[in-house]
Amino acid sequence: MAEVEIHTGHEHANDEFGRRVGVMVGVIGIILAVVTISSHRAHTAAVIARTEANDQWSFFQSKKLRQHLAEIGSSLASALATDPARVQGLVDKLNKDHDRYALDSDDIQKEAKAKEEESKHEEQRALRLDMGEGFLELGLVLSSLYFLSKARFFPIIGGLAAIVGTCLGIAGYIV
Repeated sequence: MAEVEIHTGHEHANDEFGRRVGVMVGVIGIILAVVTISSHRAHTAAVIARTEANDQWSFFQSKKLRQHLAEIGSSLASALATDPARVQGLVDKLNKDHDRYALDSDDIQKEAKAKEEESKHEEQRALRLDMGEGFLELGLVLSSLYFLSKARFFPIIGGLAAIVGTCLGIAGYIV
C-alpha cells in the first residue's frame, strides 16, 4: 500500500504580500457588493420614474382630449342652436370646462417633464454605478490571479481597476 504524505505547513503562510492581497480582495468584494446593490436600485428607480412619467403623459392626453371635446361641444351647441339663449348656459359651462382642462393639462405636463428628468438622472446614475461595478469586478479577478500565478503585476493592476471602480461608485452617489 502506498504511503500518503501529508504536509501540515502551508507554503503561503509566510507570504505577507499574499495576505495583503487577500485582505484587498475582501475589501474589493465588500465595495463591489455595495455598488452592485446601488446599481440595481438606481435601475429600479429609473424604471419607476419613467413609468410615472408615462402615466402623467397619458393623463395629460386625456385632459387635452377633454379640453378639445369641450371646445367642440361649445362650438356645436352655439352653431346648431335655433335659440342661442337656450344653450348659453351649456356653452358657458363647456367654455369653463375647456379653461379648467387647459389649466390642469399645463400642470400635468410640468409634472410629466419633471418625472422624465428624474428618470434620465437615475439612468445616468445607474450607468456610473454599472461602470464602477465592472471595474470593481475586474479588480477583484485580477487581484485574485495573484494566488494562481504569484505575479505581483496582477494585484497592482487589479488595485488600480478597483480604485477606478470605487471612484465611479462614489460618483454614482454624489452626482
